[in-house]
Amino acid sequence: MCYIIYMKTICTNRKAYHDYHVEDTYEAGIVLTGTEIKSIRAGRVNLKESYARIRDGELFLINSHISPYDYGNIYNHEPKRTRKLLMHKREIHKLLGKVQDRGYTLVPLSIYLSKNNKAKVELALAKGKTLYDKRENIKRRDEKRIAERERKSR
Repeated sequence: MCYIIYMKTICTNRKAYHDYHVEDTYEAGIVLTGTEIKSIRAGRVNLKESYARIRDGELFLINSHISPYDYGNIYNHEPKRTRKLLMHKREIHKLLGKVQDRGYTLVPLSIYLSKNNKAKVELALAKGKTLYDKRENIKRRDEKRIAERERKSR
């Protein structure tokens, strides 16, 4: 579990909690170019269908969309490029074991700026929900909403 003292949340992946059972969360830094960090500070990020993958002992964020910087020049970045994530090697090995053996997925939950203005990603170790689980959650939420409505009317 990561403890964050100060952060300015830039983007959240709200669909992640709908599609996955989140087991544990981790914090990772991102390797970015100059125009990418400027776009992130402007809030032009989308994590909707992104995920993290471990390749050759390194962690990568795949399919995340950071829009090109409006005032960038010919050195502007590619919007959906694969970005390297920074974590300690022992944490990556721990995640690798869980992802390979138990069928977990690494899903980014949010991108935020830390207290020293560094861009960070909150990664979740998650298992995919089945259609039955999603329906069960919707049913439970509806029952809770009806009970709350009755309590207010009394």
